[in-house]
Amino acid sequence: CCGAGGGRMWMEETLGTRINQKRTQEAIDTGIKTLCTACPFCYTMLTDGIKELGKTGEMQAFDIAQLVAKAAGLE
Repeated sequence: CCGAGGGRMWMEETLGTRINQKRTQEAIDTGIKTLCTACPFCYTMLTDGIKELGKTGEMQAFDIAQLVAKAAGLE
């Protein structure tokens, strides 16, 4: 889970590790360059995590519909 399940992304934050950064770092540590999700909350959280960790040029997040459209030549 990216940490936004159930709309938790709008809750006030407390000091500590941001869950979206932790999940994004876990993905970075695997060496992947592309993240894909079907969840709009995960997409937002992971996209923000990529930006916050300064990995915008190295990694990209997609919604599953974006990848399907790209594969079908619609994008």
